[in-house]
Amino acid sequence: MPKVAVFNQEGKQVGDIELNDAIFGVEVNEGLLHQVVVNQQANRRQGTVATKNRALVRGGGRKPWRQKGTGRARVGSIRSPLWVGGGVVFGPTPRNHSYRMPKKARRAALKSALSAKVRDGKFIVVDNLNLNEPKTKEMVAILNALNASKKPLVVLADWDRNIELAARNIPNTLLAKSVGLNVYDVLNHEQLVITQDAVAKLEEVLA
Repeated sequence: MPKVAVFNQEGKQVGDIELNDAIFGVEVNEGLLHQVVVNQQANRRQGTVATKNRALVRGGGRKPWRQKGTGRARVGSIRSPLWVGGGVVFGPTPRNHSYRMPKKARRAALKSALSAKVRDGKFIVVDNLNLNEPKTKEMVAILNALNASKKPLVVLADWDRNIELAARNIPNTLLAKSVGLNVYDVLNHEQLVITQDAVAKLEEVLA
């Protein structure tokens, strides 16, 4: 079982914690991680891009000149795709890019992502996170004490309004709940700061 240190808010080690080997000690499957990240990015796409075809472009209802006798090429509409200001051929249309992946695959990918953080020494466990007032300055001091000031992902067991307000003004810092944690956020952030309660909840959900 992987064992990591537990720190307090001042950055001092107050103990150790043994992590569940089936969640935080699995072999990292990079191929599966890539599939799940691509899936999450596809699901976040709006899919609202659109162009106008010749039926949607305004104008062009009248034939610009007669069919024969002018010496010019025959033309039926000034909104032909061949003309400037005409319709677009085979342009993008609104669509839904999302698709589903199996639940087992998503869970296995999350375990791989968490295990990668533990393996790389970027998994920081805190005994408790608590702020009396929602002050960003205090939250920055906590992250600096934990050596987690570079793009951290802070994971809590339950929402704390003071921590939420204090952390949202810190650049490149994201606050998340242990239930609902996703692979993209774990991999996209340099360090993962998690409370002991959140570790217990993760083990309960993913075990």
